[in-house]
Amino acid sequence: MAILTPDLDTDLDLGSNGVAQAATPEFEAANERQRRRLGLLIAMPAYLYLVIFFTIPLLTVVIYSFGTRDRFGGADLTRFNLDSYRELGDELIRTILLRSAGLAIITTVICLLVSYPFAYYMATRSETVRNVMLVFVMIPFWTNFLVRNYAWYVILGTDGPFSRFTEFIGLGPTRILFTQVAVVLGLVYGYLPFMILPLYAAIERIDGRLMEASRDLYANGWQSFRHVLWPLSLPGVVAGSILVFIPSLGAYVTPQILGGAKTTLLGSYIVTQFLTARNLPFGSALSTVLMIIMLTATIVYFRKGGRTL
Repeated sequence: MAILTPDLDTDLDLGSNGVAQAATPEFEAANERQRRRLGLLIAMPAYLYLVIFFTIPLLTVVIYSFGTRDRFGGADLTRFNLDSYRELGDELIRTILLRSAGLAIITTVICLLVSYPFAYYMATRSETVRNVMLVFVMIPFWTNFLVRNYAWYVILGTDGPFSRFTEFIGLGPTRILFTQVAVVLGLVYGYLPFMILPLYAAIERIDGRLMEASRDLYANGWQSFRHVLWPLSLPGVVAGSILVFIPSLGAYVTPQILGGAKTTLLGSYIVTQFLTARNLPFGSALSTVLMIIMLTATIVYFRKGGRTL
């Protein structure tokens, strides 16, 4: 009786009934479809969450931006127009946008100047020291953002420790609270970790031997930084700048608490349009423009090397 033996050159796989099947292209394609269906089923709760709490609200805001304000303070969605977007060209809106953008740029630059040397120092330490420093960077996230802003409210107040210290050394009481300086301090403190972490991730992956090679080629410290370290760390710089600039541009809590709402910024103006002025289409148009800016910055990030992080 002849004994049938499988061809050793043929790949075999077990089907759903336990019978060995040849790994033909059709069989592999069916297996791939089955894996995709299983992955989709596993990810379905996350997809539903994103659709319900992210996609639908965003689409609602975009749709409302094309509506017309009715006499009851709502939005009439039966008459679509671009009136709300035309109002964005008003001088008041340009002033608020420029003021908010300037504040966001100042916050981003300060965060970059403070974070870069700190991230470089952290990336060049031993693993134990790096882990400890990472924990210290993450500690602010363990406290509510609103609580942290009220902590700065106490520190910068006329009866706070900072004012008492300047009065003790003979400089008199310092009035920083309810000024642009207080707002910048609060924003820098709040968003500093968002700059440190991408910078650390980018610098930590740079081969230290490249810096040594530049020094062997008679480059001084500035030249090594300019031609080696800075170009290789640009993905972290871009990522950190976006993560700081975008929330600073639309910041609401920090300017309201530390700035005393004395200066109107983009975030507070949008809230006013929704809650006080009851101009839902115009507030939605402002929010849509802010989302477009965020999307544009994200695209720039990925095109400029964000995938290398």
